[in-house]
Amino acid sequence: MTTEYSGGGDPKRSMELLWGVPDRPRRGPKPKLTVDQIVQAAIAIADREGLAGLSMRRVADELDVTAMSLYTYVPGKAELVDVMLDTVHARTAEPDDDRGDWRSRLERLARESYDRYRRHPWLLQVASGVPVLGPNLLARYDRELAAVDGLGLTEIEMDLLVNLVADYVHGAVRGAVETARMRQRTGMTVEQWWQSYEPLLAQVFDPERYPVAARVGSVAGAEYQAPADPARSFEFGLHRVLDGIEAFIQSRAGA
Repeated sequence: MTTEYSGGGDPKRSMELLWGVPDRPRRGPKPKLTVDQIVQAAIAIADREGLAGLSMRRVADELDVTAMSLYTYVPGKAELVDVMLDTVHARTAEPDDDRGDWRSRLERLARESYDRYRRHPWLLQVASGVPVLGPNLLARYDRELAAVDGLGLTEIEMDLLVNLVADYVHGAVRGAVETARMRQRTGMTVEQWWQSYEPLLAQVFDPERYPVAARVGSVAGAEYQAPADPARSFEFGLHRVLDGIEAFIQSRAGA
């Protein structure tokens, strides 16, 4: 799987593109494209083919221009990925973020993030240990922090809690994305795969050697009709994470 790294390009140019810093006026004909058109074309390619299918030439082909002409707008793929990452975090609606208590607000944000990964699975291919903070990513971070503000937590605790939820969603959504990718590549549903695989496993599996796995696995397999149920796992895990945060908040209130 191709991995890209946010912040891997020219940080000055990435920040200029993210925050809309205008270029110096240039002589000549009016530009045929905008940065947003280029970014939207790149996102469409990545949504279909992943980051492995993304290149400046592919974007140029999508827009019916020469690859060299794109470099007058975007320096390269690394900076393009930075802007793509920020763009898909733009809010598509304006929900009332103050609705409900901290738990319902964090849950809503977690589900929003989960759905974003499902729409743009290539996000899992972007390593953002060094995030380039654009306006949409900062707005999301602000919303997440606002959900746990005023609960008597320190600023560090607030940051750690919202990162805990973000890390959980990032890990939990992988199963759903990989399942969808498998179906796309093989043409088989998980149920179809399991029906063909289960008889083969039965020929080699010794329940006496793995008694707990045999007992639990048989019940879970019958329930899911598959090795796992990513959507159900996400729901179960999200509520347990929120339970843990609630216990932490209560312990801090009683300290």
